[in-house]
Amino acid sequence: MLSLKDRIAQLGKTLGRKHIPDTYTDYKTVRLEHEALANRDVRQLQKDGKRARIQTLHGRSDLNPKWTFDNLIQDSDDVKEAISIAHSFIAAHEDPAWRKSGSHMMIFYGDYGRGKSHTAGAIAHELINQYEITVLYRQLSTLLEMRFFSYDYSATDKVGEKFREINQELLDVDLLILDEVCVNESALKKNAQSWLGNLLRQRLAHNKNCILITNHNLAELEQALGSYCFESIKEYDTYKVRFEGPSRRKEIIPSQVETHRATGYQPNQVK
Repeated sequence: MLSLKDRIAQLGKTLGRKHIPDTYTDYKTVRLEHEALANRDVRQLQKDGKRARIQTLHGRSDLNPKWTFDNLIQDSDDVKEAISIAHSFIAAHEDPAWRKSGSHMMIFYGDYGRGKSHTAGAIAHELINQYEITVLYRQLSTLLEMRFFSYDYSATDKVGEKFREINQELLDVDLLILDEVCVNESALKKNAQSWLGNLLRQRLAHNKNCILITNHNLAELEQALGSYCFESIKEYDTYKVRFEGPSRRKEIIPSQVETHRATGYQPNQVK
């Protein structure tokens, strides 16, 4: 009995073909090859889609793109401890049960120019890249100004509508970073305390996380925010991180020694 291959060859001779190439491939092999190609295309589409989503999340977050761990100088104990806690906070997001278990808040407090905002931004960038977490970075003072002007019903710039949209984003976003909390203020106005307290309580109810950044110590922060607002913070699982030491920012006014060097004057020079 002739095999399928022999029958094909015999048919070829009948039709006048001198040689039938030995290129027969069974259906199972063809199917596997096509499935492999299809899966490769799907993976590429998924990768492209994830990259696009991450770019969108970064764009909407309003984060400084330079705020990464690679750019953070780790030369002091306070920064090293903050980074260790930050990595633990990021790693915890791997567990879905932890993410659904409640609301978590990191409070970065302490001296100016120590890297509080930078560290918070680095956390946010990593959460976006690894878990596609939605993030929103805002300065509290800016929000309060917008809120104040939103009550000007005669305004033509639609600031009221814009603030309502922003306020909804503040409620919905997975991670809210509030910077410059009570900066240069010993106490927020009562209506601002109530608004912020309500915002934090609503986020708490929906298991949304926050990072608060302030130059106050914790006792001063409680006084500045008021009892109602601070009680909202106490309901969160809190991680308190203190930054202390001289500012890392560049000096604008030259030091006394630099001035003397520039002028050639020495403090103890005998005239």
